[in-house]
Amino acid sequence: MGDIVIGCVGAAAALGVLVVYFGGLLSIVRSDLTGGMKLVWVVFALMFPFFGCLLWFLVGRRDSRRRAGTAGTA
Repeated sequence: MGDIVIGCVGAAAALGVLVVYFGGLLSIVRSDLTGGMKLVWVVFALMFPFFGCLLWFLVGRRDSRRRAGTAGTA
């Protein structure tokens, strides 16, 4: 019984990592960043799959929204 629980928890954790990874890549591609910055984020996410996408959600998305909001004011 314990092996089944451990297996289910492991499968749920792996699924969570995949959701964060693919969600992060999709969010990077759909962001309002310029092509060069998108490339930097995508390469970073590919080199460090979980941490790159997690960092995108914590820092990059907020930065891209701020840049998109101030792009027309210059």
